[in-house]
Amino acid sequence: MKYNKVSFILHLFNIIVFAFSFSLSAKAQTSSDNSIYYRNAIVNPTEPNDLPSGIHFFTKKKNKDLESNDTLNAIYDLRLLSIAEFKIGNNFNSENHVVEALNLINSMATKDTLINARVGLYNQLGRIYRTSSSYNDAIDTFDQALQIATKLKDSVIILNNKANIHKDELAYFKALEIYTLLHKKQSQLNNYELGLVVDNLGHVQGKLNLPDALQNLKRAFDIRKKNNDIIGLHSSTTHLSQYYLDRKDTTNALVFAERTLALSDKINSSSFKIEAISLLMNLNKNPLVHEYIRLNDSITKAKQIAENKNAFLKYNVAEEQKKTQASILLQEIESRKRLAYQALAFIIFLILVGSYFIYRNRYRKAKIEEIYKTETRIAKKVHDEVANDMYKVMTSLENNSGIDSKVIDEMEKIYTKTRDISRENSAIDLRNDFDLQLNDLLLGYKNNKVNVITRNLSKIPWNTITEHKKTAIYRVLQELMTNMRKHSEASFVTLVFKKEGSKIQIIYRDNGVGCDLFKKNGLRHTESRIASLNGTINFESKQGDGFKASIII
Repeated sequence: MKYNKVSFILHLFNIIVFAFSFSLSAKAQTSSDNSIYYRNAIVNPTEPNDLPSGIHFFTKKKNKDLESNDTLNAIYDLRLLSIAEFKIGNNFNSENHVVEALNLINSMATKDTLINARVGLYNQLGRIYRTSSSYNDAIDTFDQALQIATKLKDSVIILNNKANIHKDELAYFKALEIYTLLHKKQSQLNNYELGLVVDNLGHVQGKLNLPDALQNLKRAFDIRKKNNDIIGLHSSTTHLSQYYLDRKDTTNALVFAERTLALSDKINSSSFKIEAISLLMNLNKNPLVHEYIRLNDSITKAKQIAENKNAFLKYNVAEEQKKTQASILLQEIESRKRLAYQALAFIIFLILVGSYFIYRNRYRKAKIEEIYKTETRIAKKVHDEVANDMYKVMTSLENNSGIDSKVIDEMEKIYTKTRDISRENSAIDLRNDFDLQLNDLLLGYKNNKVNVITRNLSKIPWNTITEHKKTAIYRVLQELMTNMRKHSEASFVTLVFKKEGSKIQIIYRDNGVGCDLFKKNGLRHTESRIASLNGTINFESKQGDGFKASIII
């Protein structure tokens, strides 16, 4: 009994699982069947409600597919929606669906593999451009589709649509060339493609008054009637009506115009109905009717151009903006790299220039230091060796009564000169109280015959002046004062000190006999000292008019 209960429960469970699986399968099958049904309603509408119901179905399906991130199916939905809206006459909506689908493709990592979808969307877009008389845009779009098309079917349809543009532009021979090329491949075409090519070929032949025009138009009509191609039949009856109308056969033209109107009612498309009614109005002999048609067509075309509701133009602009932004970003990166390299090169250049000047400055300082050390060393040698030896000789000679006193006097003069040379080039203590040392130096030349006056010497911040500059100032002034004592016969000397920025200006004046500067080559030594520190020294003097020196260091 227990075994029977268990068996019953297992059997019941299997029935539930089977029912649930069947329900899911049936649901999936139903969804698939609905997609096929409404796709056919859009591709080949036979009832007035086919296109609206197809749009309703695929709009809901697209939203669900987007919610579930099923991008491939959403692209498929948008293609069908674009076709349906185009057939109804809503070109703007049709164009928006194309743009949305292209944006979805571009968002996918596998976008380069979705060739068929892209070809179909470009082809649809070219048809939209054709209806708005944007023929150049249409040609460009068809060419884009042809570049990536891999199937003969796609190429046939795109080439046919491209030939339609030439036909609209009344370039019938260009259109005939393409239709004839496609007609030669009729053995490779299916009934839909064959009807499309033969009908357009007959239509262009009729415009060019070529023989086989009516035969091809009727043949296309029969192919489409047999295939129950309502959209194709609408095109065939339109072309047949136009063929007869061009030849003043209003009876047959009226028959096919009425058939066109009946087919447009089945398709339930306002654009198809307008085309059919326009055919019937062309059959009316009232000139006002024809004037109305002409004006209405002109106004409609003008509105389309004025509105410029071109969604794909926005898409292209967005794509170009992305490319432009990427290009600008790349240019900015390259520009930044170039600037970085230039900055690096400039920094290296500055370092090299700076290093050169630093090295030159150090070299100059080292040279000056070496000169000062050499002068000090020579001064010490002169004092320790020459002057001391001279003093010893003088002492020994003084004790010798046989030596002429004039010789002793001359030797004393030599001794004095040697001591002066030693003192003039002896070491200078630059660490403490430089102003006092410099003042002592200058006042050391003061005596009963010469009066020396200094101004603002103590106001100079000597502690901020480098040792090299202080040494140069000391030596140059020493040389000027020595030159004054030896040659100028001056009774009055003034030295004025000024601080101007980072520079020190010293103006020396005396009221001596002056000199001819071109002959005074001894002053060149002071010039070289000042020039070695990037300073300047200028001399002004005339015979009998004193001497002036201006130093800036």
